[in-house]
Amino acid sequence: MNDPFNQPESARKELIAGDDAEGRIDAWLAAHLEGSLSRSRVKALIEQGAVTLNGNPTTEPKRKIHPGDRLAIVMPEPEDPEPKGEDIPLDVVYEDKDLIVVVKPPGLVVHPAAGNWTGTLVNALIHHCGDSLSGIGGVRRPGIVHRLDKDTSGVMVVAKNDLSHRHLADQFADHGRTGPLERAYQAIVWGRPRSLHGTIDAPLGRGGDRTKRAVKREESDDAREAITHYEVLERYGEKPDATCIASLVECRLETGRTHQIRVHMAHIGHPLIGDVDYGAAFRTKANLLPEPARTIVNRFPRQALHAYLLQFEHPSTGEVMRFEVPLPDDMVKVIEALRAV
Repeated sequence: MNDPFNQPESARKELIAGDDAEGRIDAWLAAHLEGSLSRSRVKALIEQGAVTLNGNPTTEPKRKIHPGDRLAIVMPEPEDPEPKGEDIPLDVVYEDKDLIVVVKPPGLVVHPAAGNWTGTLVNALIHHCGDSLSGIGGVRRPGIVHRLDKDTSGVMVVAKNDLSHRHLADQFADHGRTGPLERAYQAIVWGRPRSLHGTIDAPLGRGGDRTKRAVKREESDDAREAITHYEVLERYGEKPDATCIASLVECRLETGRTHQIRVHMAHIGHPLIGDVDYGAAFRTKANLLPEPARTIVNRFPRQALHAYLLQFEHPSTGEVMRFEVPLPDDMVKVIEALRAV
């Protein structure tokens, strides 16, 4: 960890409390540092001894501030990140000093973990953003506020500093209930839901495999509320009895559980095309398709799921930002083949 006392004078900030000053010094400092540090980061710096009050060191974040108090804080340089940056191509659709919006391709893991310590989106962002990352929790790294499965494509926003990370994380935790956050996905599913639009309200918890999820009874210890709203956009291979071979469906999340869309669509009998975890029983359906659709669907290497829409409030400006990205080529190819059936 960087020594808070071994920093250049330019890293030192001095503030004088006004006549209306009140409350804890960590809260007061965080509010008067122009958003450069979150309250939790300020608290950590106080506990490390990086703050003086009226010329005397203080390590008590709860200490009260009074009008006329003089505070000085040493702003340490962010530590080098772990993992390291890697020169991996990124599809950047927007970037500023606070955040970056990218389109994640299928096959790219978001965050390093067991089995994927390198070659991830985080590695790519560390390399791409460089010194524009001012630090999350004191470490120069990107702030991941939401994730997409490895084989799900789509638009993502990533924070570059503590303030943006906290602000965006709060929006995603709220799921758009009280703010402008909006997320929408497009999925190609087997068959057609009985209703062209509806809501799936089914709690999720751990499945038999620790990496999977399953619908659970509400009274189960690990059951977590999960709500998905869906609308059928297109139907393929429709028959006289109103059934069809497959459908393009838009899904919007009221909650954000792991694998939520994949599990919920499978739960109502319409798993995603290509989903080997939750739709394995439907794999032989592709053999009922005429060529070339049969071969194209059989060779599709992932779940047909794409996060096409993301809207949020900018952490610094308050501007509502909206991004829509088209379906990737592999899903377009499947749709074109199904339309021809």
